[in-house]
Amino acid sequence: MTLPLSTRTQNIAASLTVAIDTLAKQMIADGKDVVSLGAGEPDFPTPEPIREAAIKAINEGKTRYTAPVGILDVRKAVCEKLERENGLHYAPEQIIMTSGAKHAVFNALAALINPGDEVIIPAPYWVTYPELVKWLGGTPVFVQGSREQDFKITADQLRAACTEKTKAILINNPCNPTGSVYSRQELESLAKVIVEKDLYCISDEVYEYFVYNGSFVSAASLDGMPERTIVINGFSKSYCMTGWRIGYDAAPAPIAKIIGKIQGQAVHHPSNVAQYAALGALQMGNASAIAMREVFQKRRDYMVRRTSEILTVPAKVPDGAFYLFAPVQEFYGKKTPAGKTISNSVELCQYLLESEGLAIVPGAAFGDDTCVRFSYAASDKTLEDACDRFIRGLQKLS
Repeated sequence: MTLPLSTRTQNIAASLTVAIDTLAKQMIADGKDVVSLGAGEPDFPTPEPIREAAIKAINEGKTRYTAPVGILDVRKAVCEKLERENGLHYAPEQIIMTSGAKHAVFNALAALINPGDEVIIPAPYWVTYPELVKWLGGTPVFVQGSREQDFKITADQLRAACTEKTKAILINNPCNPTGSVYSRQELESLAKVIVEKDLYCISDEVYEYFVYNGSFVSAASLDGMPERTIVINGFSKSYCMTGWRIGYDAAPAPIAKIIGKIQGQAVHHPSNVAQYAALGALQMGNASAIAMREVFQKRRDYMVRRTSEILTVPAKVPDGAFYLFAPVQEFYGKKTPAGKTISNSVELCQYLLESEGLAIVPGAAFGDDTCVRFSYAASDKTLEDACDRFIRGLQKLS
């Protein structure tokens, strides 16, 4: 066939985090010695009450089509969770169950973007955000959060980035890859600009339970924000349900209606079994997530301490999520034992994978080429092994 394929789709980049995790798994399958801290996937099993809820649903024959927006009982439970934990008031028709939080982000952008619309994305950012904006015909506009600002942007930066074409801002709080967390005061400052400029806000809150200092605040809870905010959340991280692929959009009613229409034509609805598993998660509460947070905090402290053994400028201690964004620019310009000069984060990560069997993600994937990202959602032994390989590999550069 010689007919052209979709230019819009060809022009988006593949997810580098997925690519690295896939490569690492293939190398392991091929018998190679690889330690991977590329994927943000908790190493704990899905809690038993969730698994039991899914099994019960299967045994009761709850395997037929549901409404495109999801099962009513599940959406009611999401509303109760948002009210109880976040002070957000939604009706079930404002909740759309999705096949993971990534799908929820796509839904939100698809409901908002017209060709040429600009979407402000604070950088460093999750790799998927700009590619989805471009895929839907929008223009991502990056606003850099500096290390001195804990990788967060300010209200003045947001205001300066706005143009007549600006449609929305996409916030990830807590942030992947930096682990930064916006405080209430910081969010209120941003919210004033968002309201002033009459923007929509897509707030990705999938790491809400993993805040180590202070407390989590949803952007939708602030003055003037409920009617313009689409909240993204899911169960993958908090309940160790990455493979279940279940999340949700919580949106103002007019936007929720559009998202429901999108979903009805695209996937119809997420897996019934996964939805009933999510209901089991909501009914069991967040005790398991809080327990994980305590474990992750210890792992965070270990990663900061170990990586500082080799880094002249230590990594910022993340306040949330389960990632360490470590500065490695000091090693650029150095040569590998094979004589190749390391010029950027991609080349450094490639070297570490080939020479030490360590899979981590280059900061270039997140809009900051000076750093690399570690996921510390892995066992203590894996983290120890990874740090040993990281230090050993960097020590070999000259």
